[in-house]
Amino acid sequence: MADAAGRLTKLAEEVLGAPLPVRIRAWDRSESGPPGAPTLVIRHRRALRRLLFKPGELGLARAWVAGDLDIEGDLYEALDRLAGLIWERDDAPKPQRAAVLRALVRPEIRAAARELLSLAGAPVPPTPPAEEVRRRRGPLHTLRRDKEAISHHYDVGNDFYALVLGPSMVYSCAYWESPEATLEDAQRDKLDLICRKLGLREGRRLLDVGCGWGSLVLHAAREYGVRAVGITLSEEQATFARKRIAEAGLADRIEIRVQDYREIKDEPFDAISSIGMAEHVGRTQYAEYADALYSLLKPGGRLLNHQIARRPLADEEAYHVDEFIDRYVFPDGELAPIGRTVGQLEDAGFEVRDVEAIREHYALTLRSWVTNLERHWDEAARLTSAGRARVWRLYMAASALSFERNRIGVNQVLAVRTPEGGTSGVSLRERTWNG
Repeated sequence: MADAAGRLTKLAEEVLGAPLPVRIRAWDRSESGPPGAPTLVIRHRRALRRLLFKPGELGLARAWVAGDLDIEGDLYEALDRLAGLIWERDDAPKPQRAAVLRALVRPEIRAAARELLSLAGAPVPPTPPAEEVRRRRGPLHTLRRDKEAISHHYDVGNDFYALVLGPSMVYSCAYWESPEATLEDAQRDKLDLICRKLGLREGRRLLDVGCGWGSLVLHAAREYGVRAVGITLSEEQATFARKRIAEAGLADRIEIRVQDYREIKDEPFDAISSIGMAEHVGRTQYAEYADALYSLLKPGGRLLNHQIARRPLADEEAYHVDEFIDRYVFPDGELAPIGRTVGQLEDAGFEVRDVEAIREHYALTLRSWVTNLERHWDEAARLTSAGRARVWRLYMAASALSFERNRIGVNQVLAVRTPEGGTSGVSLRERTWNG
């Protein structure tokens, strides 16, 4: 059928009740929409079948990962324009939402829907991309299920992550002096900031929960003379970290384990870092997580919890993880508002001494990672798969926009297991981070 793009544009605008903010190019080479705008490229009518069988975010995600759907032009601008429509709908007052629902049953909309069915072709549900996590069974956040979730995200090849992250091999928000700084400098500054907040010095013992490829424990041992234990659930990360540590001549000071935080028995530690790991813990397990870290610290010991936070909801029970993130990026991951995180750390017995919001820093970090991925696109796709590379590009670009627009944030929470006598060990001018 000719002019598929025009027909799809008309359908979208009738459903949305607003002009489509991007162009559409369809598989028949037809185009429609505002000139000069980013272009949504529908490479195959299979993309429509994915949407028909899984309407909404999951259908779009499958079409993107499979390569049935693409964007030409500025990816950030395209996502920002499309996200603006989505969030405006989510935030719409109930009368407006009701109007949208009424529009969906109008005769002309039903006719457009029938046309969409004819455009989609054979009424057979396409197979989901291989990169999608299949249906999971059993209770959330058991030791086995958490290990499987971590493996899905991190065991996709150390060489792939090296392309994206750069030489630092740090997969968490960097700490930027200015937007003109390099990613390597910003990551080094972040590692050093953590060490100073934790008050590390010669002879102290550090536990890094979710140690990744070992960058923090290496920095802490080399620059501050500590002994360190790093734990991860990723076999590939552990292998890489051990090799780096051996090459640095620090194997006598650093131990890397494939271990869950719930399995540690050789406490106490002088300091604990948890950097970008608590997002995997989950609401049902967070109290146990906070209790476990408290019990692993010596009296006077410090915890640095670096964690992504979402905005609070009027009805917290309505919170759900985005389907794209859950199926393709962080299976079983959950975000919490910063207030809840601080409250649960306090409930465990911690004295929270400082909360530093570094939301804008993560946007800069993610944009740098996207640039790295795009610069090495062919090699990244070869090392994993084209679908996996597409997952990471979309996830990181969309996340950068979410941080920039204050839809999510990231915070470093410094907490102390303050002894009964009340001496925290934190200096009077806390943000000098001495001690």
